[in-house]
Amino acid sequence: MPIPDDVWNELIEMHPGELKNRGPLAARWGDGALEELIEMGHLTAEGGRVSRTKVSVDAESLWDVLPEDGSSIGNQRARTEVGWKSEKRYDAAKALLLATDEIAVGRGRGGSVRRRIDGGDEMTAPPQAGAAPIQAAPASAKPASAAKSKALKPTKSLEQRLWEAADALRGNQEPSEYKHVVLGLVFLKYISDRFEARRSELEAELVADGMPENRIADFLEARDEYASKNVFWVPSEARWEAIQERAKLPTVGTDVDAAMDLIEKENPVIRGVLPRNYGREGLDKGRLGQLVDLIGSIGFTETDDYGSDDVLGRVYEYFLGQFAGKETGKDAGAFYTPRSVVKTLVEMLEPFEGRVYDPACGSGGMFVESAKFVAAHGGTSSKISVYGQEYTDATWRLAKMNLALRGIEADLGERADDSFARDLHPDLRADFILANPPFNVSNWWDAKLADDPRWKYGTPPAGNANFAWVQHFIHHLSPTGTAGFVLANGSLSSKSIGEGEIRRKLVEADLVDCIVAMPDRLFFNTGIPVSLWFVSKERHGNGHRDRHGEVLFIDARKLGRMETRRLRVLDDADIAKIADSYHAWRNHDSRYEDVAGFVKAATLDEIKNHGFVLTPGRYVGAAEAEVDDEPIAEKIERLTKELFAEFDHGRELETEIRARLDELP
Repeated sequence: MPIPDDVWNELIEMHPGELKNRGPLAARWGDGALEELIEMGHLTAEGGRVSRTKVSVDAESLWDVLPEDGSSIGNQRARTEVGWKSEKRYDAAKALLLATDEIAVGRGRGGSVRRRIDGGDEMTAPPQAGAAPIQAAPASAKPASAAKSKALKPTKSLEQRLWEAADALRGNQEPSEYKHVVLGLVFLKYISDRFEARRSELEAELVADGMPENRIADFLEARDEYASKNVFWVPSEARWEAIQERAKLPTVGTDVDAAMDLIEKENPVIRGVLPRNYGREGLDKGRLGQLVDLIGSIGFTETDDYGSDDVLGRVYEYFLGQFAGKETGKDAGAFYTPRSVVKTLVEMLEPFEGRVYDPACGSGGMFVESAKFVAAHGGTSSKISVYGQEYTDATWRLAKMNLALRGIEADLGERADDSFARDLHPDLRADFILANPPFNVSNWWDAKLADDPRWKYGTPPAGNANFAWVQHFIHHLSPTGTAGFVLANGSLSSKSIGEGEIRRKLVEADLVDCIVAMPDRLFFNTGIPVSLWFVSKERHGNGHRDRHGEVLFIDARKLGRMETRRLRVLDDADIAKIADSYHAWRNHDSRYEDVAGFVKAATLDEIKNHGFVLTPGRYVGAAEAEVDDEPIAEKIERLTKELFAEFDHGRELETEIRARLDELP
């Protein structure tokens, strides 16, 4: 029988070797469910306590790589996807999922497996061109019990459908390669749809104005009518309809490359940005044609079901998260910031207007969220000036496309480059800096950086770039600017190779404004917990109240919810709780109060007494105990049942031990 969702969500929070008392678990899950988990191998019992097994963790990893629609995947490919060389390890994880009916043996030759999907066990076929949206379970959902299977299945999201499209193309393509193939086609389809939508809108306006039909055709070719609406001009040969008509031909790859060339020539803002490698020999043209048809079935205009807002951003965010789990190597899934983390930074900083800078900008997510914030408060994206830099060329190109689609003018430099060795904006002094630099980079140092003016508070260690990033941000702040950025938690307390001294000088210079400890599992590619740092110049005012001599600490580790088995997200209410606390402390009309266990305004003397360690848990203290409103009679009855259950288990263990002793010679 499949494991119930509530049981599974609690199970995956357990770590192998972490002992839990059986009684409370049995009370929440039921004795039968607990015993089944032990019998199947998810848990191992040690006296009156249990712990999660390593094979249970492996089973979770295997589940995550199986296709979401219930289609089959070969055993060899599944083992490759999860990154295991050992067949025994794979077989053990597979056997555990089979035993609990989470998966089934797949159809086809050679041995395969598949997820058991909600509402029965029927397979879902990929969408065809022009087909209605597929109905399926959510991508993150665990197979539901039979009692839940009668519910209507929600329509698959755009991101899920495009991910399936990418998987259909993949074949032997490396994830790091095929994500650019798919996103390039998404871009082409999106701008073509936007062009056609604007063309139809313009034609309707001209007809309504009574313009003669013979003149309408000329106006429809007036490029200013498209540029004024932030719509790219798409030549007729490059429009999606023309591409899809040739999707079944062996020349589809060169046709797509030619379309990309034409679009770049007509739109200088994206010149040199679009991918043009669809005609290469290693890309299967039959699969590429199928992908064109699949993407062709999805609309990107405002009248479509999915809506046009932030399409490439949503698709890219979802894809990068999926690819992060599939890519291999030390940089797999790097430079990706989940939306809830980005939104927390933006909501706290409130970049209404001014210069916004991100020297590790990835696909441009910080800029997109900043523009959304401005729009949500009645402004326009023209109120902010965007500057960025990105180290990886392919990601820099995606950022250029991402921002171009939204009409956000940005100076990302003429090329991708290293923000430390070749700062493309040396004279920039930004009002707001938002960034998620790569964690704990060890190969960043260059000898010519030894006397760099950015290291005002100490030369960062060559083996870790964390405090190089911090000082790079401070160097680029305007006299009243504020920066918000993500760092690994080690930066809060590390004292190795001068990091403790740099942190002390930053605090004593009155630059550190706020530290937020975030929950774990916020990133697709790592479970590492992180912290948000906010540093600010001129804290005697800079538009807010005088905050010098104190630092705000927020412990948000208990916030968020598990959206999938491996990913935690912060909902809007969680983000508001964090941002509102910061604003209440920072703003002139302050109504701030410390909240034990969550938020505390600490003085510099208190921080000094803690050795300039900035871990929020040291300052916020413990939360007040929750009021226990369980009636005493019910509590006694519950505790008695738990105690008797422990007694029964103890007697079972005693009998087992006696039997084993009797077997000894």
